Amino acid sequence: MKTSFLTCCFTLFFFAGYLTAQTRAGEGLPLMGNRFLTLNTVIRVNQIEVSRDRNVGEDERNNHTPQRVINFRKAIAKGLPGAKITWALSWLALHDTSANYTQIRKIVAGYHYQYGDEVTFIPGAYFANAYNSTEQVNKDLHEGLARVSEMVGNHYRPLSVLAGFLSSKNMEYLAKEEGIHVCQANIWSQYSIDNQDGDGSVCYPFYPSTEHFCKPAQGKEDFIDCVNLDGWTVDFLAGRRAGFAEGFNSRMGVGPIETLGKYGLQVGLEEMMHSTAIHFDNGYRLNGFAWVTNCWELTLPYDVNDMTLWLQAIKKRWPGVRCITQGEFGRIWRRHYKQNNFNYRFDEVGSGIGGSDKDKRLRWYMNKDFRLAVLSGVDGANEKVIDFTRYDLPAKEPVSGSTRNWSLMGEINQKGVRPQDKPVPVKELPAEGQALIRKHKINL
Repeated sequence: MKTSFLTCCFTLFFFAGYLTAQTRAGEGLPLMGNRFLTLNTVIRVNQIEVSRDRNVGEDERNNHTPQRVINFRKAIAKGLPGAKITWALSWLALHDTSANYTQIRKIVAGYHYQYGDEVTFIPGAYFANAYNSTEQVNKDLHEGLARVSEMVGNHYRPLSVLAGFLSSKNMEYLAKEEGIHVCQANIWSQYSIDNQDGDGSVCYPFYPSTEHFCKPAQGKEDFIDCVNLDGWTVDFLAGRRAGFAEGFNSRMGVGPIETLGKYGLQVGLEEMMHSTAIHFDNGYRLNGFAWVTNCWELTLPYDVNDMTLWLQAIKKRWPGVRCITQGEFGRIWRRHYKQNNFNYRFDEVGSGIGGSDKDKRLRWYMNKDFRLAVLSGVDGANEKVIDFTRYDLPAKEPVSGSTRNWSLMGEINQKGVRPQDKPVPVKELPAEGQALIRKHKINL
């Protein structure tokens, strides 16, 4: 029996509409009472595509093959059935005419329809503002997103952008001109790592200020309606260091480079699970919801079956985990929080692996007005403030393209790179700062 042309068209139309609805179905979830996991991957041609025609680092063309893409997606489906992830393609990956990249684009577009995955653009391969003007980044965002829509078809439009770092001016452009209200725009605790510094932000979602991408908006006057997301969940104790200080890696957490690559499968997975538990156990109890995010770049030389093991361990320990796209999670948060009235709290005792000191306890308090980190012994002895960054004070971003240092460092910064960054008891903070802490009912 032959199927009519109209029937085929209707079937395709229905299928595309159904999958679009499925893609956004996760947005109906409430924020509170859920544990969320977001997984991102980056497909590029060169290691750091600082502009459309300039690269820094290694050529990664040989590491990007259709089979590698297929194996990566199968590993996720095996580890966490029903998971949806976010794919971000660089400018060159979107335009390369070689057979491999042409096929990769078709496969990734198909995953949007098969799994409900999000497909989006990454400007500058993480560090767009370190090398480009604000105007050039906006142009790249506009044309890169248009290329993604063309690639996926059916009037597809991603819910978010993956950027590594992105300035407040560019996020404001995304919200107002592109209609995108979620962006992975900061890498929490990033200092002296890779090609850009950006320490000083909140590690969970927030609306950024027009003054600085690390600063939460203080009111309507400086409000940007683009949810700022972190890029990698890190172990807070490891993250308090600067770069590779003391022989450790400050970005150690759930990422494979700093765990599996450094310590091997057994110890690496132990640390990945420890960092996950910081949020899915204590963090969940303290905040009413929890979020863990991980970026596993497609080019990384690690066995993707190791990621399967991590995902299976998560599913076993926290069976209700929701693995949705980056854009869906940001929209869920945006629906719950109309302004920056969050009050995040985290409490970690170290794992004993790498820079996660087993004899230390670190508590973080993050809200619209400030972020505060208090380090002590496991029993609470010798309590000292190692970070107090006030957000109620003026801030200013550097000129885009002029420098790698985009950090927002307050009175005391956890990295300890300035003379003033000496840990002190809470009672030695200025009176105004102590009053601000008491305002948020933090008793130390």
